[in-house]
Amino acid sequence: MSRIGKKIITIPSGVTVKVSPANEVSVKGPKGELKETLDRDIKVEISENEINIVRPTDQIRHRALHGLYRSLVANMVTGVTDGYKKELELVGVGFRAAVAGQQIDMALGFSHNIIFDLPKEIKASAIAEKGQNPRIILESIDKQLLGQVAAKIRSLRKPEPYKGKGVRYSNEIVRRKAGKSAGK
Repeated sequence: MSRIGKKIITIPSGVTVKVSPANEVSVKGPKGELKETLDRDIKVEISENEINIVRPTDQIRHRALHGLYRSLVANMVTGVTDGYKKELELVGVGFRAAVAGQQIDMALGFSHNIIFDLPKEIKASAIAEKGQNPRIILESIDKQLLGQVAAKIRSLRKPEPYKGKGVRYSNEIVRRKAGKSAGK
């Protein structure tokens, strides 16, 4: 039995969960609403303030989906109550970021600035404090979308191992390499 799939999800107050006949789970809370279509074999049982994900058999496919869908539904419940946040740091001389509406304008050491369009579900802010690297803070209720957008922004200029320049997550540790050693 899947250890993660067996865990019961508690529904906090102010959150409503509905399952349609097409096996679409809809979670609505104070921060917004999220929907996810589950596999038709996996069943969702909702009691008073608990959600339980049930699989029909012990097939490998059902076992794999059991824990996956339990995690997705739990992330949806957390998202509509607390939301998610990712922080990116721009390390490098002259690296800057500015947010205007749903666009991030970044100077990452290329000949032109990079303008990145954000999905409407994500809110962004840029912080530039003296003596610290510029930071971009992304917030959303959808954990999958937030991670995907943060990874896309990071891929624009990945941190390199020699000087550590690039876009990195604020909690990321970049392994540094020694440069060329001098001749005799």
